[in-house]
Amino acid sequence: MSHLPSSPAAPRNDVREVTPAEAKVRLGQGAVLIDVREDDERASVPEGSLGVPRGLLPMRAATLVSNLGTPVLLICGSGVRSRLAAATMLDMGYQDVASVAGGFARWSAEGLPTTAGLLDTDAADRYARQVILPQVGAAGQARLAASKVVIVGAGGLGAPAMLYLAGAGVGHLTLIDDDLVERSNLHRQVVHADSRIGMAKVESARAQLLELNPSIIVTTRAERLQAANVESLIEGHDVVLDGADNFSVRYLLAAATGRLKIPMVYGAVERFSGQVSVFDPRRDDSPCYRCLFPHPPAAADAPNCNEAGVLGVLPGTIGLLQGTEVLKLLLGIGESLVGRLLTYDALAMRFHQIVLPRDPMCPGCGADAGFAGYRDIEAFCAST
Repeated sequence: MSHLPSSPAAPRNDVREVTPAEAKVRLGQGAVLIDVREDDERASVPEGSLGVPRGLLPMRAATLVSNLGTPVLLICGSGVRSRLAAATMLDMGYQDVASVAGGFARWSAEGLPTTAGLLDTDAADRYARQVILPQVGAAGQARLAASKVVIVGAGGLGAPAMLYLAGAGVGHLTLIDDDLVERSNLHRQVVHADSRIGMAKVESARAQLLELNPSIIVTTRAERLQAANVESLIEGHDVVLDGADNFSVRYLLAAATGRLKIPMVYGAVERFSGQVSVFDPRRDDSPCYRCLFPHPPAAADAPNCNEAGVLGVLPGTIGLLQGTEVLKLLLGIGESLVGRLLTYDALAMRFHQIVLPRDPMCPGCGADAGFAGYRDIEAFCAST
């Protein structure tokens, strides 16, 4: 619904002004700060602000601030355009609007926090509902844009996670999978489509992700992760999302992420149950995957997933939990699942948390653990 006035209003002279220091306090209390300078003027912006040129404000305001009662602060270079912008928003029905006196020049002179102006008009609009969160803000959104996440597996777990990571604005996603799209994938691997059956999964996923968010970079690696390439495939990334379908890949990821000090967000599903955890080798208190599974199970204890089956929505639930943990790690917010294993029973609709401490005798990260090189082991599970 548009907040545009039905008829032109006379210029207002009742625009309230606040100092930059007052604006900073109100921003921390939930107000929305909008920088109405032009895109090319915003090389540096007030920390936590959204950027929209004043001329586009009438069209973008409802997207940025959907509630007319939300406190809104406007800032420009010197305080002139922000007063005009504030008058516009008052005419549109917003109830708590103020202009920042002295604009960005005074904000900077008073030593208030600034950040690089990486949110252009498209980004400010696209991520409006996310950057309004105090835990994210413009600085957090810029951090996401600069992040690189590798998703191992473009199947049931990776598909929902990658869709939401792309939508959230994670700037660079690397997809690793050597499979082709099959019709039997489609009930759970929601990034693919019937029209792309037979296409490489990574290319099918890339097409869908760029359709969702053309501003990100998607790199595809249509190859199987193995001992010979594991480090080269994941190095240089900020987080690894484990959407693998077999134990062989997970043990390789456990070893490589530990050596490269990259957090690994683990997920697994079978039939009606799933589990999620985070292994972060940057933390001294974090367990690793081998604290949970010290050694590969016997083949009899690892049924083929094609035979066991899986409820189609289950990988979606677990994959989205993994995506949530990835975003928390990138933004540095919240409490991650490090040291905890979250299990999910879809039939009972019940989550259960298990404490997962670091094992001092762990063959992967224990005090006496050694590294004898990467080794491929038998892949027990054919498909997630």
